[in-house]
Amino acid sequence: MKTIGLLGGMSWESSIEYERLINTEVRRRLGGTHSADLLVRSYDFAAIEELQERADWDAAGALLAADAAALEVAGADLILLCTNTMHRVAPAIEAAISVPFLHIADATAAAVGRAGVQRVALLGTRYTMEEDFYRGRLSDHGLEVSVPDEAGRDLVHRVIFDELVRGEVRADSRLEFIGIIERLVADGADGVIAGCTEIELLVTPDDLPTGTSRPRLSMPWLRWTPPSNARRRAGAGRSRSRGGGGGVRMRRDLCHREAGSRPVMQSNDRAGLSKLRLHLSVAKQDHRTTRTPFDLLFDIPVPP
Repeated sequence: MKTIGLLGGMSWESSIEYERLINTEVRRRLGGTHSADLLVRSYDFAAIEELQERADWDAAGALLAADAAALEVAGADLILLCTNTMHRVAPAIEAAISVPFLHIADATAAAVGRAGVQRVALLGTRYTMEEDFYRGRLSDHGLEVSVPDEAGRDLVHRVIFDELVRGEVRADSRLEFIGIIERLVADGADGVIAGCTEIELLVTPDDLPTGTSRPRLSMPWLRWTPPSNARRRAGAGRSRSRGGGGGVRMRRDLCHREAGSRPVMQSNDRAGLSKLRLHLSVAKQDHRTTRTPFDLLFDIPVPP
């Protein structure tokens, strides 16, 4: 078995997905208790984000290149960079090592080709969507690449950095993303590349449009039942902790086979309440019964 060196933690929300998928595939191929042989260098993402914001790509490249070389010395047979955006400094990494470097854009282009798709929409950080290090590499493979308009790019970038890398998955942001994808599909895209791994925590293939039709959405079903004032006062404490007595009823058949949700109501025990925030901690179960936890937040208006 090859030893894979991973440069991760950018953010750790996505690095977990890389490790999960690699280990799942090793188990599928080898069976039993087999798992991947990994060497991991996980960064404090705040330090990486600061370099990105300063556009100090030379310093970022030097940092990742040095650690890639250290992974090689430690025994890695190949290097994988667990982030799309930081492929901006892939040349510096490749120059520092003698083992293979698996470039994510090459792997993505190969997967798109196997799917028989040529016109693709690319979502990711602003760096990934606007600069040539990723789009250009996809184009070199013969793909036609489109990105959202400026407003769409702003929204996608903001959601990634303000929500997804912080572990916050919001239903309203999912709907915004799906709207952006629908517009790209209407403009001719035949497929969508989630050019930032955290995006896959928000939008899955089952959410995407077929042609230009509406996407298939499986969202929580929420219904407001106005409680009496007395019941509101008596049930406020329970509603904050268990969702009971606070006037919100919920059916737990979340997104496909998602299970394990536990509602937490955050509200104020006072008359004239304008909205409630529903916080769902969800464990998503895929076809291999692997659970991936994430959070959903909903702001629910309170009728007068």
